[in-house]
Amino acid sequence: MAVLTLDITDRRPFANGQSFDSAGPYEQIRGTVTFAIDPSNRANQAIVDLGLAPRDGEGRVRFVSDFNLVKPLHPAQGNRRLLVELPNRGRKLTGRLNRAPAEAAQSAEGHPGDGWLYRNGWSVASIGWQWDVIRSDRLLGLVAPPAFIDGLPVTGQNIVEIRPSVRERTALLANREHDCYRVARVDDPSAVLYVRDWEDGPHSMVPRSQWRFARETADGRVLPSRGHVYLEGGFEPGRYYDLVYTAESALVVGAGLLAFRDIASFLRSDAAANPLAGNVERAYGFGISQTGRMVRHFLYLGLNVDEAGRQVYDGLLPHVAGARLGEFNHRFAQPSVQATAGFAHLFPFADDEMRDPLTGKTDGFLRRQRAIGGMPKLIYTNTGAEYWRGDGSLLHTDPAGKADLPQTPETRIYHFASTQHSIGALPQRQVNADDGSRGRYPFGVVDYAPLLRCALMNLDRWVSEGVEPPPSRHPRIDDGTAVPRAAVIEAFKAFPDQAVPDPEKLWVIRTVDLGPDAERGVGVYPVKEGKTYPCFASAVDADGNEVAGIRLPDVTVPVATHTGWNLRHPGSSASDHQIPMQGFSRFFAATRAQRLALNDPRPSIEERYASKDQYLALVRQAAEALAAQRYVLPGDIDILVANAAERWDAALAANVATPAIAS
Repeated sequence: MAVLTLDITDRRPFANGQSFDSAGPYEQIRGTVTFAIDPSNRANQAIVDLGLAPRDGEGRVRFVSDFNLVKPLHPAQGNRRLLVELPNRGRKLTGRLNRAPAEAAQSAEGHPGDGWLYRNGWSVASIGWQWDVIRSDRLLGLVAPPAFIDGLPVTGQNIVEIRPSVRERTALLANREHDCYRVARVDDPSAVLYVRDWEDGPHSMVPRSQWRFARETADGRVLPSRGHVYLEGGFEPGRYYDLVYTAESALVVGAGLLAFRDIASFLRSDAAANPLAGNVERAYGFGISQTGRMVRHFLYLGLNVDEAGRQVYDGLLPHVAGARLGEFNHRFAQPSVQATAGFAHLFPFADDEMRDPLTGKTDGFLRRQRAIGGMPKLIYTNTGAEYWRGDGSLLHTDPAGKADLPQTPETRIYHFASTQHSIGALPQRQVNADDGSRGRYPFGVVDYAPLLRCALMNLDRWVSEGVEPPPSRHPRIDDGTAVPRAAVIEAFKAFPDQAVPDPEKLWVIRTVDLGPDAERGVGVYPVKEGKTYPCFASAVDADGNEVAGIRLPDVTVPVATHTGWNLRHPGSSASDHQIPMQGFSRFFAATRAQRLALNDPRPSIEERYASKDQYLALVRQAAEALAAQRYVLPGDIDILVANAAERWDAALAANVATPAIAS
């Protein structure tokens, strides 16, 4: 077995011993897992540079991951279902399924939220997989094995993306506050710094005399640094910088994929050290955003079979992953990279094998796993943000943009209409806590957690009982609901005080040439970009809300326009550019008089609804219809109604309240 040891460092009651219905109380186990991998085993052949890592006395490659498990104190009271999540940049995110406060759910202690997973008897494991996470009680990471050639650490070309939200002269050679690949020489003569005015804009070179590998200290000195870059005048907010340099000490980044595979295999086993021994009947994998793309990458490489030839996961739920892969399995990969064109942008995007008309390559996302065996059930869930990112529609349209692709028997695809990348909430925010970027409009408020919870339950019923989930719901070419984003932008121009993105500066996916050694995971940077893949988003109705996908009552019985896109704040030099991953919610005028004064074509709230009670009655009808179609759980109908009540109050508070609307 690939798990050599599980070293428990802490074991305590979860949520202060709270009891979760029939599942009873839970406990939390924290520790580290040591893996020992056989590089010669067929199941491991897809991992780049695994054969270059040091071996133990039995010829295996070892590495260590952080581990967290929340399980029923009395396992027989659980449902024998295991959910393994990949922490996003080290943060545990299954709290979203429990509607838990984000910061509390990501803490070392965790937070039960409304306890939905635990009330339903699930065990939840989190496994560190990302080498560049700065490990702590809160952040789960992995100590990846190094790669050596002829006894020396591997060096090579690397590219780092710098996306400042505030002006700064010093930047880390990493995405956000992660560990980095250090430059081999601070006087690296081959290093080049490029800058773009927008994500897909043309590169221009920053003169070498204006920057160096250094950092500015608190007292104003500039000191040489192999982990930082210093730019005279500072990195400008809203612009995109790419630094190409010779890095040292490559790691086997793909070890994280094996950690995801082998922890599930271990927890399904009868091993004496397994705290779930004999109590896992079904296992499911879950990832959000970055780790949703990792779940996709895991399946693309055909890794759902372990070293003993056993299927690992019964079902996978990659959320807000779009149609891309990620920086998870090549030399000098940086898992948190978002925009830089590279391995994550390569064809294929969709399930079935097909020919790419832009590159001539033939491949399919599920081709390897189908051939190897161990194919799980798969539900993709996405928001409007992934479509506006440029890749979402490639999940279900052909690469030429001519036709919809048939639904494959192993998968469902659900688009959550008029939602942003992260779950929306009140009060509205306007600054992204993750990267400091500021939106022009307050961020979206649509809470799609009920859709995500139902998707997981549908996935389990599909696997366990053979009950197929409801049909895929997403924008389609054949019914006119998948349209070019420029058409949506044109529709928004009818709304007052509404800024829109520059259609020429929208994010896209292009073909990329990574050089002659790309097949073995070694790239040449910056990549050569070629033709653009077609991109579609959902068409919108007269209110600006998306017509395709699963439409929550926020969209079918609206008090606001909700989007999957937003703009950078006017204080940025890039105010006509999209802000990453965010949408916005802008409430309608409260009264007809206010609407007319604004010259707004969208009916006011008082023109739509006679009272709050009537509005909530319509919301309940819409929620019950979604439950009947099995897109939300009956037990979550009250959540949708309560959300709507909050949105109503927020809409009136955003306007001048008048007696014309009964509150």
